[in-house]
Amino acid sequence: MGLGRGKLAVMSSDDNALGEFLRARRELLDPQEAGFPDFGRRRVPGLRREELALLAGVSSPYYTRLEQGRDRHPSPQILEAIGRALGLDEQAMAHLHRLAQAPPPSRNQPSRVEEVPAGIQFLLDTWTAQPAVIVGRWRDVLAANRLAQVLNPGFVPGRNLLHHVFLDPEGREYYLDWEEVAEGAVAGLRASAGAEPDDLRLAGLVGELSVKSEDFRQMWARHDVRARITGRKRYNNPFIGPITLDYETFTVNADPGQTMFVFRAEPGSSDEHSLLLLARIAAGQQSREAEDG
Repeated sequence: MGLGRGKLAVMSSDDNALGEFLRARRELLDPQEAGFPDFGRRRVPGLRREELALLAGVSSPYYTRLEQGRDRHPSPQILEAIGRALGLDEQAMAHLHRLAQAPPPSRNQPSRVEEVPAGIQFLLDTWTAQPAVIVGRWRDVLAANRLAQVLNPGFVPGRNLLHHVFLDPEGREYYLDWEEVAEGAVAGLRASAGAEPDDLRLAGLVGELSVKSEDFRQMWARHDVRARITGRKRYNNPFIGPITLDYETFTVNADPGQTMFVFRAEPGSSDEHSLLLLARIAAGQQSREAEDG
């Protein structure tokens, strides 16, 4: 897949999250694109430490100390210079600053329970024309209206979307842009992990996926950071076949770690017609369940 080396790092085995991030991003840079000729003598991927230090305008020994975790408190100005040299975008730059400011992690930090407020759940249940789902910080599906569950089998509450993408056999067939979806899911998990790197649920999830999926292991090792705010998904739905929907995201104020995804179809398109068919299927399922109950 051309995703770089597959070294496993859940967050960081020696609590050096900042150094791990710097190393991973440095190794993804192309020396020739950065202006350094390649004479065929490189034994490691990407730029050398001294080359990145030169681009950032810092001394090579100082940058080496940062990667090795022997200096963990660079100034904001130095972080900005290093981030620019690494070619980080706005989200990745913010992640870099969070890593530098993070307090020492506490071991065995239990994962806090995520619950959807009753009022939000009520709203989801009343939305019948648009799929809506609430996802937790580790990509657990916390709540979803019936239309969302008919749209995507992975949106059933209690499931984990990373499991669905990487471990379920149907994942590669269901997501028409599987690699893009997979990379986005991993980058989003990295973005969430920056605030709680020692969470036990996170460690268990990353460990399981790394053992069972080579694709996840390689993507995780890249240290990509990207939170999805809006976008488009193409599904191969089991009821109506291919369907393309746009989505918007909203933070749940009661728990900022939770994100609501609301999907919509282009007005007047065949996708809008397909979504209406799915809405009828969802309504029929609910009616039958009400009769059986």
